[in-house]
Amino acid sequence: MSSKFNIDGDAVRKLAEILVDTDLSEIEYEDNGSRIYVSRKANVAPVATHIVAPSPVAAGHSAPAPTAAPSVTDWSKHSGAVRSPMVGTAYLSPEPGAPNFIKVGDNIIVGQTLLIVEAMKVMNQIKATQAGKVTQILVSDAAPVEYDEPLLVIE
Repeated sequence: MSSKFNIDGDAVRKLAEILVDTDLSEIEYEDNGSRIYVSRKANVAPVATHIVAPSPVAAGHSAPAPTAAPSVTDWSKHSGAVRSPMVGTAYLSPEPGAPNFIKVGDNIIVGQTLLIVEAMKVMNQIKATQAGKVTQILVSDAAPVEYDEPLLVIE
C-alpha cells in the first residue's frame, strides 16, 4: 500500500513569507491532519551600542581608539544573561503606555517580573531567578525573540 505525499507549495511559500515578515526562525501549521513545518536560519540581530562622539582633538594629539561593543555571542555566554524560554514577542511593560517593568540600573529581587514574552496569545511573565542590578536590556519592546536568546543581563 503506497500513499502519495502531496506538498502544497503555495502553503509552504506563504509560511516562508510569514517567517520573513515576523522574523521568526520556524513555523508549523496543521490542518485536517496534514502538517507543514518550515524553518530558516535565523539572522542575528545587531546589539544596540552607545556611540560617543570624539571630543575635539588638540593639534598634535590623537583621539583614543573606540572600544568594540560586545557581540551577541558575548552576551549569550554571560553568566547573568536572562534568556528567552520560548519563541515569541517580548514586551517590556504590562500594557501599552504603562511604565516598563525594569530599566538599566534597577536593583531587582528574585521572583520580580522582568518582562513578558507572548507566545500563541499567552502572556508569559519572565521572572528574575537571581537578585542583582540590571546592566543591559538587549531587546526592544514588541521585538520578536528566539528560544534561548539573551533578553537582558543581571549582575
